[in-house]
Amino acid sequence: PACVSAFRDELPGILPNDGAARRLSRQVLFFSEFIDREAKDAPLRQIGGHAVVQFHCHHHAVLDTHAEEKVLGRAGADYEILPSGCCGMAGAFGFEAAKYDVSIAAAERVLLPRLRQTPADTLVLANGFSCREQIEQCAGRRTLHIAEAMAGLA
Repeated sequence: PACVSAFRDELPGILPNDGAARRLSRQVLFFSEFIDREAKDAPLRQIGGHAVVQFHCHHHAVLDTHAEEKVLGRAGADYEILPSGCCGMAGAFGFEAAKYDVSIAAAERVLLPRLRQTPADTLVLANGFSCREQIEQCAGRRTLHIAEAMAGLA
């Protein structure tokens, strides 16, 4: 999500008169956006079961989560989007010793307590690298990208 937001949100601002930058900005898609746009009528492998979804903070802030929600629905997932906002990792931020406590405090606000209450057989879906690292390191839960869940890698 951070890379998608860089290409979609930041690149056109940095290079507003560059046609290639504008084209690239329009062409970059999330997996779920591609499925929603290009495979609207294609049958999708069913995910099944319950899943909790952690959207990356860039996905919340400058991108649209609707395609992800539509694809999860089409894939038969009974899902809950966690109201946690940022996981606290924020790229290298959470790895820096001086910022570690802030990173953990952000994760402990909603994300980690909610994951501790979630049954072990619940899928944890997260597309952002930072979110996945924070969840796996702090909650000990395996995370999946939506593509992995749809591929049956759960």
